[in-house]
Order: sequence, then structure tokens, then C-alpha cells
Amino acid sequence: MEVQETRVQTDRIFTIPNILSMARLVGVPVFLWLILWPEFGGPKADGWALLVLALSGISDYLDGKLARRWNQVSSLGRVLDPAADRLFVLSTLVGLTWRDILPLWVTALLLAREAVMAVMLLILRRHGYGPPQVNFIGKAATFNLMYAFPLLLLSDGSGWLATLASIFGWAFAGWGTTLYWWAGILYVVQVRRLVRADTTAD
Repeated sequence: MEVQETRVQTDRIFTIPNILSMARLVGVPVFLWLILWPEFGGPKADGWALLVLALSGISDYLDGKLARRWNQVSSLGRVLDPAADRLFVLSTLVGLTWRDILPLWVTALLLAREAVMAVMLLILRRHGYGPPQVNFIGKAATFNLMYAFPLLLLSDGSGWLATLASIFGWAFAGWGTTLYWWAGILYVVQVRRLVRADTTAD
């Protein structure tokens, strides 16, 4: 695994993939507001929250695919894409935990992984490296969680649809959490090798 993308094609900011990532970032507070609106006396807007989450998942798929197809991989995109992923995961965790849909221990597991990644980023920066390249397992983890969260939100109701959503939602949540930590462990191993190589070179 390499820490930095060696095929950075452009330093342009306003590419289609970057605009999609920016739109996903804008969707984070919108989603959080929609999901928490009932907690502050507003109407239940889970349908709109699900729509925002679905659009986020689509844009997450498209920005990377279009960046590679149109040779618009960029330094900004390498930062925006994982940042948007993490912020959506964090905002969804906050919303679902606040509404007692997601148990606190699951939230704690996912937040602990984010804390580990933050430490790894600090270590990389200290040694002059950029953020690690998003790997396949990390992307797979995000996709699983992005499927799990809307299903769990949909399970906050009654009837057969809510029951079915709960079953599949927890299945995706289990896989997503496992893969999320697996990707995190791989990043830790990667950072350790780089630091060791730097120490040996010195």
C-alpha cells in the first residue's frame, strides 16, 4: 500500500468530482438537522433525511469513478472525499445515537476507530507524509455503513418494513464496523512501517 497517490493528474479545484464531494459536505448539516428535527419539537422528516443520505451514497460512488475516468484525480479530492465520508458517518452516528436507534457501544466503537485514525494522521504529518490513500477495505466499510444507517433509520417504526430494515440494517452495520476497524488496523501497520523506515534511514 502506498500512502500517497502517485498519479495526481490535476490541481484544479472546480472539477466535477470535487464539486460532488463539496455537495456531500454541504449535505452533512442538512442531514443532521433533518434527523434531529423531531427531537426539538419539529415534525418527523426521516424521509427527507433518507433522501439526503441516499444522494450522499450516490455522489460518493460517482466522485471517485469520474475522477479516474476523466483524469481529474486531484490533491483536493484526496482530502475532500474521505473528509466527506467521515463527516457523514459522524453526523449519522450523532443523529441515530441521539434518537436511541443506535446503541452507545456501537457509536463508541466507531468513534474509537476515528480517534486512532486522527493519531495516525498526526504521526504521518510529523514525518512529512500526507494522508493515507483510501484503500478498498476502507471504502467497503463506508459503503456498508452507508447502507446500514438508512436501514436503521427506517427501522424506527412499525410493521414488516421496519422489521426487515432492522434485520438488514444490523447486518450491514456489523460488516461495516468490522471492516472499518480492519481498514484502521491496516493503516496503523502502514504508518508503523513508514516510521520505522524513516528511523532506519536516519
